[in-house]
Amino acid sequence: MREIIENRRLIWKLAKNDFKKRYAGSSLGTVWALIQPVVTVLMYWIVFQGIFQNKAQMIAGGIEVPYVLFLTSGLAPWFFFSEGINNGTTALLEYQYLVKKVVFNINILPVVRVTAALFIHVFFAGVLLVISMLYGYFPGLATIQIVYYSFGLYLFTLALSYFTSAIVVFFRDLTQIIGIALQLGMWATPILWDISMADSWPPVIGFVLRLNPICYVVSGYRSAVYGRTWFWEEPVYTLYFWVVTIVLLILGKKLFVKLKYHFADVL
Repeated sequence: MREIIENRRLIWKLAKNDFKKRYAGSSLGTVWALIQPVVTVLMYWIVFQGIFQNKAQMIAGGIEVPYVLFLTSGLAPWFFFSEGINNGTTALLEYQYLVKKVVFNINILPVVRVTAALFIHVFFAGVLLVISMLYGYFPGLATIQIVYYSFGLYLFTLALSYFTSAIVVFFRDLTQIIGIALQLGMWATPILWDISMADSWPPVIGFVLRLNPICYVVSGYRSAVYGRTWFWEEPVYTLYFWVVTIVLLILGKKLFVKLKYHFADVL
């Protein structure tokens, strides 16, 4: 956190440039970054509306919600996690010229790449709130929790990125493995389906699915938008998420620092 605070201006500047350069040269520029998540939501909604329509009427303890709202509140955090982990993993590969500079603090590169993913996430969160208001779920005090859950997801993604960005320098196939893991992870995370459905499955399966930290964030987003419940109402689950996140962040940073002296030689 000290490094982030001390280098906040540089991180912000590099993150903005990182976001813009991906769409440089295209006619619509950064607008493409905003179009993609909206089109994805529409695609899933059209395909799965008929299948999950009845299920979506029993979300969050009997609260009736339209499937498009249920879907968007799950996709918003997942898109950020997916974009953030992909960005963070390739941080050192994308900024090889900075890694080879002795005076540059490469510890902030994963932070830069994960922060760049926040730009799309903020827009997506805005789309989520618009959809919720169209269906009569207007923001309340509990909606502020979106900031809390986004911050938690940011740190969790950053923790994993320290691991993956350090390892991928020596094992380039990791990017392909992460791509496959994200495809499987989307179905294993309650995004297209509700976590309460696991109650009718064998207890072991439901327990394992709830161990996924992203499940905590997705459920939290839905509670913030239409559930109107607070994170401290599930103290055990909240404590579990933060213990996992902090431990991964500490271990990830230690691995990154241990390997960073070899990055320039390998790259």
